[in-house]
Amino acid sequence: MKGDRVEIVVDVGDTTRTYEVVASRAGRRVETAVRRGVVEVSEVTRSGTVVRMARFMANRVLALVEQPIPREESSDKAG
Repeated sequence: MKGDRVEIVVDVGDTTRTYEVVASRAGRRVETAVRRGVVEVSEVTRSGTVVRMARFMANRVLALVEQPIPREESSDKAG
């Protein structure tokens, strides 16, 4: 959902760099996957189409922080 955010901290040799992938529009979400030594973070539409993707070597990733926006429970609304 809009506002979902993932921060990736990567070792680049003598220092670290921080990258962010953010769900920029309504109806989009951020998904993460680790496949074959590669960390993929992508912004995806409702239909599953990838809008943008960031790829990093898994052995260089120091931290992967997922920060979803707080969502209201559906049971709280019905009442």
